[in-house]
Amino acid sequence: MSVIADKPYESTPPRRVAFVGLGVMGYPMAGHLARAGHTVAVYNRTASKAADWVAACGGRAAATPRLAAQGAELVMSCVGNDDDLRAVMLGADGVFAGLEPGATVVDHTTTSATVARELHRAAATLGLHFIDAPVSGGQAGAQNGALTVMCGGAQAAFDAAQPVVRAYARAVTRLGDSGAGQLAKMVNQICIAGLVQGLSEAIAFGQHAGLDMHQVLDVIGKGAAQSWQLDNRGKTMVDDHFDFGFAVDWMRKDLGLVLDEAKRNGARLPVTALVDQFYADVQAMGGRRLDTSSLIKRLR
Repeated sequence: MSVIADKPYESTPPRRVAFVGLGVMGYPMAGHLARAGHTVAVYNRTASKAADWVAACGGRAAATPRLAAQGAELVMSCVGNDDDLRAVMLGADGVFAGLEPGATVVDHTTTSATVARELHRAAATLGLHFIDAPVSGGQAGAQNGALTVMCGGAQAAFDAAQPVVRAYARAVTRLGDSGAGQLAKMVNQICIAGLVQGLSEAIAFGQHAGLDMHQVLDVIGKGAAQSWQLDNRGKTMVDDHFDFGFAVDWMRKDLGLVLDEAKRNGARLPVTALVDQFYADVQAMGGRRLDTSSLIKRLR
């Protein structure tokens, strides 16, 4: 079974693009670019993953980020963290070294706003454009081409990239200058942390009270308590199933970025800080690779 779902694609002129980072998100995102008719080169730290992608989707695999970027008008990336992003963008074998002036990099990694601004400045000195564009929607959103993309960067660069990015997105929005995309993603993760903790407490309370929580969730999902988390994770939390993609380790990385930024900007995040420590409890219980809804495990 393919990990890349079929979807209707908007008619856009074919572009020469590269995709750096073929993890659980990047692999299907790059696949949607190829299916939309773009010429795609890929790079992945584990070369066999890139070879598998080419066998499934076409295009070409490159031995370095620089070689993947050569000849590309747009480069998309989705790697692990700030240091990983610097490693693939900068240096003699990095993406920036392979691009011609005028090209645009669209980075989908969830990073700090600091590194987004740093790379924006580095790109500008080379005549390149850099857009920070973290995503929401998880593995299923990537596979279905239905991600929400939050962007920071220059308007003209965004306008040029947006039709191509829509190959794997249902919404692509510019929220401000460099760093704004990453800051918006932090807002997203703050919301999710609070929602999942509240849902965990509600389900645990209902189970302790002897309620049929499948039935209760059906009822309250039609009222003011409705949310994406309730609709998509509530019943699986009741059933103790936690294999739905976005891992606790990744959430803790994201919340670390949030809390670091809050120290800089003075925001008070007491609930977020507490939930971050609750996720640390889940890690200590052996749940590092369980999805974020596993927060309920510490209440059982």
